[in-house]
Amino acid sequence: MKKVVFLIFAVCFALFANAQDAAEKINQANEALKAKDYEKAFGLYEEAMGNLEGVEVPEAINYNIGLAGYNSKKYKEAIPYFDKAIAANANVAKAHEYKGHCYNKLKDYPNAVASYEAAIELTDEDSNALVYNTAIVAYRAKMDDKAVKLFSQSVTNGYKGETAQYYKAAALKRQNKDDEYKSALEEGEKMFPGDDKIAPALANVYVSEGNDLYKKGAAILSAANKKVNDGSLKTDDAAYTAEVDKAKVEFKAALEVLEKAKALDASNKNAQKLIDACNAVLK
Repeated sequence: MKKVVFLIFAVCFALFANAQDAAEKINQANEALKAKDYEKAFGLYEEAMGNLEGVEVPEAINYNIGLAGYNSKKYKEAIPYFDKAIAANANVAKAHEYKGHCYNKLKDYPNAVASYEAAIELTDEDSNALVYNTAIVAYRAKMDDKAVKLFSQSVTNGYKGETAQYYKAAALKRQNKDDEYKSALEEGEKMFPGDDKIAPALANVYVSEGNDLYKKGAAILSAANKKVNDGSLKTDDAAYTAEVDKAKVEFKAALEVLEKAKALDASNKNAQKLIDACNAVLK
């Protein structure tokens, strides 16, 4: 009988000792977290949580553990703690945000975007920076429709509007939505005149359009000259003059667009070459 009592006592003592040890480690982890010694804090928290033995701790502590994990670059290990914090309704918006940070570091961009969007929806704080960062992550993930929406929201919010408008346009271009891409750049140029990303990009669009118009004019002129060379047309024929006039319409249209490109980006060499070519024909 004494032996049984001794064993029971020994077990109870061990449980009590483990509980004390867990409680002490949690206190030490809290202090380490305050001191920004995140790796130490995370290690202590994990040891304590694995050996609670009846010690009651508030569920909110899972947010602290996740935070320590994130800041000690243990991204995968931190995510379950943020999930537990969310389930316990503890600092939910921030838990979603840091969960998004973890997924972002792990390059799991779709899950990062989902977590960030949950944080945006639930936060009571200014979410402008988070909206922009979510747009960037969506862009990296090639979630272009979502990126366009979020970048548009950033422009409306007035947060990094120039960059947001540029990447909105870039997301549209990646979807081969050329007309919308051009419109986004033109909107950007109106809102942010001379921006060092938007203006050259729009200039390139105009150069491409000008080049197409120049090629049309050149094709018309080449066809007319071919007829002259094969003897079916003379340069003083009204038909030849009409073809030349048609070509000049295209060259003039090209010149108008190309001058817009040059005004946006004076360093664009292709714009200047095509301008010179158009002027040479129009003399």
